[in-house]
Parts: sequence; structure tokens; C-alpha cells
Amino acid sequence: MILRPLVAGNWKMNGLRASLAEIEAMGAAYDDALRVRAELIVCPPATLIALAREIATRGGLGVGGQDCHAEASGAHTGDISAEMLKDAGASYVIVGHSERRSDHGETDADVRAKAAAALSAGLTPIICVGETRAEREAGDALSVVGAQIEGSLPADAPAHIVVAYEPVWAIGTGLTPTVDDVAEMHAFARERIEARLGGGKSGDVRILYGGSVKPSNARELMHVANVDGALVGGASLTAKEFIGVASAYV
Repeated sequence: MILRPLVAGNWKMNGLRASLAEIEAMGAAYDDALRVRAELIVCPPATLIALAREIATRGGLGVGGQDCHAEASGAHTGDISAEMLKDAGASYVIVGHSERRSDHGETDADVRAKAAAALSAGLTPIICVGETRAEREAGDALSVVGAQIEGSLPADAPAHIVVAYEPVWAIGTGLTPTVDDVAEMHAFARERIEARLGGGKSGDVRILYGGSVKPSNARELMHVANVDGALVGGASLTAKEFIGVASAYV
């Protein structure tokens, strides 16, 4: 089965109401030829999700959140539940991004609980894994990512979950792994996902590459075996750059 690629834009802590014009422009550029070949979603800050959903829907785009709490509700000041994201119009949510793991000390168990909460709320989790530069230079990249997959994916997760491999050292640095490195890691990730989920589910799990993806390198990266799309950071903030990445599939 050939998976329909997913190109997801992570706006991180960027975007005000004026930025919604970029989502409108993305929808205008998301033509029939591209829609057939790839699914596009944008994950703006939580303050914009409801407004972004209204605009994105007109252009055929999906909307996601950038994080969620593991609980459905409760005394968790400042947090947002998966149910709240769903209610605001999101269909996806990123969990376990390296910036959440490093800045907020999130563990694999935390990420797994958030992914389970997302699934319970009817959202598709985009579960992030990836090694640091020190871990790669020490020859531990595969073992680190394998352990993250084992610890971060709910054992009973359905095949429609998404896994994003994001080498931490490549995020926002302009550095990218070689094509061979990406191919090796994505093939390994597919094997580890199958070991975790079983039942042949891994063949239906989309594995995204994330880490300084931009129009100039998207075509090469997106056509590596077992790469089923991209998790895009800075290049997703403008329609020109984001559609430029997605156009690797046209």
C-alpha cells in the first residue's frame, strides 16, 4: 500500500491573527494536483486554532495542535487538553517534540500518555522521536530512537498514528543528515514500530522527517524510502515556503 504523504507545519511559538493570511494563501495554492498527492496540515499556536480551522477548511488544509495534556480536564493551569483541541477544530496534535522533551523535561512515558489522550479524544498524534548530536556522534542514534519508539507509542495504538523522526541537532540549524542516514533511520523506525504495534500495522504508519526541511532540500528528502512526509518548522510560517516544501510531491 502506498501511503498518502503528510506535510505538517509546526509554527511553534509564532503567529498572531495577522498570520492567518498565510494560511489563507496556503489554501489558495493547495491545488487539486497537490491535494491528490499529499495531505497538508498546519499547527499554529493554540490561540489561533479555532480561527485557523475556519480558514484552513476552505482551502482543504487540516489543523493541529502543538501539544496536549495527558488528562481530559482538571486543575492544570495553563495546559490544554486533547478534548479542547478537538473542540477548537484540530484533527492532529504533535506530542513529544524535542523542544518539549528538553525545555519541559518530558519523558517517553509522558509522551505515551499524551498520545493515548489524543487518540481517546479523536485526534491523530504526531509522535516525535530523535537523537541529539552527542548521541549520534557516540554511535547511539539508532538505540536512542528505538528506545523512544518503544517508550512513546501506546502499545495498542492504531495504524493511523504518525511518527516524526527529527534529529535534534538538525532542527533550526540548517544542518541535515545525509540521505543515507535518513534512509537508515526511517527503515529502522519502521521495524521498531512494527515490533511495538505488531499485526503488520507499521506499513500503514506514516513516518515523517523533520529537521531544517525547506524547498531546496525537500524533493531529495521526501523521496527517500520510508519517508512519508515532513514535519516542517520555520519554512511553514509562510505560504511560499510551505507550499514549496509540499510541492516536492508534484
